[in-house]
Amino acid sequence: MSPSLDTLIIGAGTAGLAALREVRKHTDRYLIVNEGPWGTTCARVGCMPSKALIEAANAFHRRHTFEEFGLRGASALTADLPAVLQRVRALRDDLVAGALQATSGLGSAQISGRATLLGPQSVDIDGTAYATRSIIIATGSRPRVPEEWLAFGDRMLTTDTLFEQPSLGPRIAVIGMGPMGVEISQALARLGLQVAAFTTGHTLAGLGDPALNAELTALLKQDMVLHMGAEAQLREVPGGIEVASGSNRVVVDQVIAALGRVPNVEDLGLETLGVPLDRRGLPTVDPQTQQIGDLPVFLAGDANTHIPLLHEAADEGHIAGMNALATAPTRFRRRTLLSIVFADPNVAIVGPRMVDMDPHRTITGTASYATQGRARTAQRNHGRLCIYADRATGRLLGAELCAPDGEHLAHLLALAVQQQLTVHDLLGMPFYHPTLEEGLRTALRDAAHQLAHTRASDLAACAALDVPALE
Repeated sequence: MSPSLDTLIIGAGTAGLAALREVRKHTDRYLIVNEGPWGTTCARVGCMPSKALIEAANAFHRRHTFEEFGLRGASALTADLPAVLQRVRALRDDLVAGALQATSGLGSAQISGRATLLGPQSVDIDGTAYATRSIIIATGSRPRVPEEWLAFGDRMLTTDTLFEQPSLGPRIAVIGMGPMGVEISQALARLGLQVAAFTTGHTLAGLGDPALNAELTALLKQDMVLHMGAEAQLREVPGGIEVASGSNRVVVDQVIAALGRVPNVEDLGLETLGVPLDRRGLPTVDPQTQQIGDLPVFLAGDANTHIPLLHEAADEGHIAGMNALATAPTRFRRRTLLSIVFADPNVAIVGPRMVDMDPHRTITGTASYATQGRARTAQRNHGRLCIYADRATGRLLGAELCAPDGEHLAHLLALAVQQQLTVHDLLGMPFYHPTLEEGLRTALRDAAHQLAHTRASDLAACAALDVPALE
């Protein structure tokens, strides 16, 4: 067995790199091993290439507003899909190169290979055993694809393969309408493809508020055909792949599976740790320490399936990297939950979802963007904001929204929730006119009217003017 290490990191994605940054502050007796391509899921196949595609799609879609603005000639614009995808790959490659720099100078401290646990302090890498005081597992995840769908070959796409296509067929089915499915289906539809989207459920993009879900459903149906509430069945037919869902049938050239992701833990050797594993083969992980039981083993990022988002993976890698070298693990307070879906309008969830709150202790303040002044000037007056507050104290608990530039509102609301601000605290803050953020003040005033206690002596009590152009 090779000389003992202080820690061994398995996986060089976002969580693994965050852990590496912490580990290198305290020791040079470490090793990071990665199987497959180096560089993060976000940079290679996730957050960044998808946003590059979305930006192109939304830029092209804006042509539909030109006539109303008094701008002529929009009908002459075309989308060169191969050129769009080439730009996505070029930007993606540049971002991946930046991620690779984090490990470029590690020398023998980095290995490309397959790691298998031999126990809580021993790891095999391609036939060589390494002894280590601690282990950080950050093996990430991969797209979920039913095995029988693999028979469709390169016509079955996922986010891992979508951006590698030189072009796409004119008819696309997207199966799964969680965050990624919503983003990809709308972007491709706005680039001119015929998109049919399918989901077994009745909610989209992870939303819990029924009013917001109905709003988003109606907006997406303006861009694509949307089938909800029945499982999609695929079969080969002349001319393409038939996707059937309930009584609905469509024949497409390619299918994008957007069914979520599964953790990369098969054959990792988790059973050698001597702790119970669930039906997915995963142990219980403490979200405040990232520790598995009382073992010197830490499981961070997408691989633990807690919250598969980059900023959460980075936090978890940070926690794991610090605790892997500590005498006793520190219990970190986690940040307020924040999830953003980059559809148009943006979809966001701050804190717990509405369906997970006690309806008897929660009040909801709402604001529609249909008549909001700034939104109307931009022809983006769609969507709604819902904020949730504690009925007894007025403290902001969370929010869900489907609103123009909602990513910015979501950050403001996440800050407010984490700071435990009340509805009246926020109403006393400045709001500039005319901005999209004024919609938040409208929702706050709606919530304030439902609270038992009110303030009558400060600016938080200023009433609305009831003039849409001034709100």
